[in-house]
Amino acid sequence: MSGRTTRQRAAVLDGLTHCHDFVSAQELHARLTARGVSIGLTTVYRALRHFVATGGVDVVRDKAGERLYRPRPGDGHRHYLICRHCGFSRPLDSAVVEEWAERVTADTGFAAVEHTVELTGVCTDCQSAA
Repeated sequence: MSGRTTRQRAAVLDGLTHCHDFVSAQELHARLTARGVSIGLTTVYRALRHFVATGGVDVVRDKAGERLYRPRPGDGHRHYLICRHCGFSRPLDSAVVEEWAERVTADTGFAAVEHTVELTGVCTDCQSAA
């Protein structure tokens, strides 16, 4: 990840790596402060925006529209299927989406095209519990 590494950014990134699924900025802030990290919520948001912009963090929205974050794996951009009930997420094979985005870019002449694909459903555990 590019940019200046600050104590706060390092703390946010470390906190994210301890989360197993996507997490909101507020939840991440609560986890960090519970671990004794002195950091403001605004600083957490600022660090997360930086990591999203530099490609180090993936972001999705929950059913209420809140942004949720998780560290991006070393092999690059991913798409996820997310349970609308419990928030469980699993990465998807998204080669066809990436190929489509590249084709749209080439066909339209646009540059620096970005895309977001969000798939949601109900996981098997939540189906069983219903």
